Amino acid sequence: MGFSPLDYGVLLVYLAGITAFGTRFRRTQHTVADYFIGARTIPWWIISLSIVATETSTLTLVGVPAIAYATYARPEQGGTLTYLQVVVGYIIARVLISVLFIPAYFTGDMLTAYEFINRRFGATAKHVTASLFLIMRPLAEGVRVFAASLVLGAVIAASLPGLPHLWLWSILIVGGLTLVYTFEGGITAVIWTDVIQLAIYIGGSLLAAVELLRLIPGGWGTVVAEAGRAGKLQVLSFSWDPTVPFTFWAGLIGGTFLTMASHGTDQLLVQRLLTCRSARDSQKALVASGFIVFGQFVLFLLVGLMLFTFYRFNPVPPMVTNDEVFPAFIVRSLPHGVAGLVIAAIFAAAMSNLSASLNSLASTTVIDFYVPLAARPMAGPELLRFSRWLTAIWGLVLIGIAILARGWGSVFTTGLTIASIVYGPMLGAFLLGRFSPRATQTGVLAGLGFSLAFMIVVRLATPLAWTWYVLVGAAVCMGVGYVVSRVASSEKQGFARRT
Repeated sequence: MGFSPLDYGVLLVYLAGITAFGTRFRRTQHTVADYFIGARTIPWWIISLSIVATETSTLTLVGVPAIAYATYARPEQGGTLTYLQVVVGYIIARVLISVLFIPAYFTGDMLTAYEFINRRFGATAKHVTASLFLIMRPLAEGVRVFAASLVLGAVIAASLPGLPHLWLWSILIVGGLTLVYTFEGGITAVIWTDVIQLAIYIGGSLLAAVELLRLIPGGWGTVVAEAGRAGKLQVLSFSWDPTVPFTFWAGLIGGTFLTMASHGTDQLLVQRLLTCRSARDSQKALVASGFIVFGQFVLFLLVGLMLFTFYRFNPVPPMVTNDEVFPAFIVRSLPHGVAGLVIAAIFAAAMSNLSASLNSLASTTVIDFYVPLAARPMAGPELLRFSRWLTAIWGLVLIGIAILARGWGSVFTTGLTIASIVYGPMLGAFLLGRFSPRATQTGVLAGLGFSLAFMIVVRLATPLAWTWYVLVGAAVCMGVGYVVSRVASSEKQGFARRT
């Protein structure tokens, strides 16, 4: 059908409306605490929805349907519903975080996750863990922004074929507009726009699913029949092969450790938890978000099965990767107006995740580095202005990384792989701080360094599935950190006795 003027109108209304809405919150920002964690007056269920929106990026909306759509020789790697096994781990991890980490985070007025490391081990360990976040988050987020450019590129190409550099214009539009309202409104704007964007992308995905069922002869019955014949309805896989990412064991164990790291040590999501009124509200928000996430993954995987069935009866559009299958369907097959709304939904997911990343990167830079290290740090309104401009600088960095991410491969697995390499060492450091009274700063620094180097070797030299990366990285960090701490402590005691 193509993208019509009506679709462009719907998309432009969304982009202009969400940007204007976010900038309204500028007047509520008076201090750095307001800008980074808000006034702690937002209801827990709103923050729960914001957590879901923050962890749901265009990688999810584009990549998850592509996983279910694909056909592989080994179904556990995609083409089925086996990804739901990983999501079960997401829920278990939220319960563990609520018990292990959240009470510690609400002891004192913490503004970032890495202040916990500072209290437990000291400033050097905090700076190392915060630096890992400042390296990992821009790389992972750059992939997400590039994923959004695939969507807008498909839209523009359908209406204006031959226009050069579509992906570049897409990145600039998504990045630029998101930067405007994040710069102005801070974390409060991010949270409230998250909720609106969540409603839009869930509603848009449901509309796409309804239209797919209408276009498939026989509707849902045909989807079940075709997917069943192709072996795509498999949910559980009990394979012990560690090179396969979507198995019961990788999901239950690997998915749990992945989410413990992403939601318990990554400032992107810990920042949401710190905006709650109390530790109890933070726990409720986090656990509830897990069940919402499970429901939306079911929806996105079913959309992938519907796309698979739809293209059994219709010509498959030319695609470079499977990541383009959902955007291509939207532009080519949805009715005018509906296509614009669904594209706006995918933009909503991209902008939600990007805005959260910008604010969390700025908060870590200001709170964990600038304030403690500056000779005479700024304060009050001056520090607030400085925080806004750091947000702008990080926005430019992320746009640049998104441009470089064009040739990095499948957007979904690339984004998660980048994060998982760093998450393991970070989670290991936090677990040492929480459970090992004998762990020292020397030990945790040794654990972080060795674990990070080890995970890079694992990524480059082994076929281990990315779903196991966080568990392996955390175990190595904890093991090395504990041993070095004990050895250093024994040497120190021996030296004290000799003198």
